Amino acid sequence: MATKKAQSKAPAASSSAAPSSTDMGAIWKWVYVVSILVASVAGALGFQNNILSIVLVVIGLLVGLFYFDSSDLMNFGLRFLIVTAAAGSLGILPVIGKYLTGFFTAFAAFLGPIILGMVVMYFWKKYFERM
Repeated sequence: MATKKAQSKAPAASSSAAPSSTDMGAIWKWVYVVSILVASVAGALGFQNNILSIVLVVIGLLVGLFYFDSSDLMNFGLRFLIVTAAAGSLGILPVIGKYLTGFFTAFAAFLGPIILGMVVMYFWKKYFERM
């Protein structure tokens, strides 16, 4: 039977305290999830708007810079390539192929700026962080 680890009792933080890094991690996670849904649903419906596209690109860059671990760049890039390849192959489905292709194409298009942000952080940590 698995045992529970002992939890240390920390004093309760006041409500006026600044948010911790775990709170920011949770915020970035929800920004990522909501942005993925917005981009994918807009792509599935064929909705195109320049302002929405620019906002999603900026959000993708920020999520790539501040949320994802740049050491996972290779695995994330592989996921991006798989989603991109799958998006192109869904168009052959008779009725829903157009919607699925739009959904996954927009999903992959949102992952592109995230990967760009991760690449920037990867090179920053590799070449400039130890100076």
